[in-house]
Amino acid sequence: MTEKTKPLDLGPFFHGTKAELPLGDLLVSKKSSNYEEGRISNFIYFTATLEAAKWGAELAKGDGQERIYLVEPTDTFENDPNVTDKKFPGNPTRSYRSQAPLKVVAELSSWTRHPQETIDQTLAYLKELSDSGKSEIID
Repeated sequence: MTEKTKPLDLGPFFHGTKAELPLGDLLVSKKSSNYEEGRISNFIYFTATLEAAKWGAELAKGDGQERIYLVEPTDTFENDPNVTDKKFPGNPTRSYRSQAPLKVVAELSSWTRHPQETIDQTLAYLKELSDSGKSEIID
């Protein structure tokens, strides 16, 4: 195994969303972003930490139920530069992205949300970034 093909992380991996997905479904890139209206995402994003998956579910656009799925990458993946380069050097959130599909293998039946006040503060901060033109997704 070469350094280039060596997996960055062995998982397990999670994907937070408000979409209802059947087991066995494949999440693919080139679909509408969970986080920015009108954006087509070039990658599928996922994480190896429940904490980051919770934020993914809680901050996703839409009115659906917040869900966290266990997913399996079907090919290579890379560190998510939106958090590793900008916020957390070294990738302590174990956040990744791939252009290859992710397979949905299970749904977490229970998990504890962040306090609503914390979620609302984070959403307000993200809106402020967007309104000021400082919001940027490296995609």
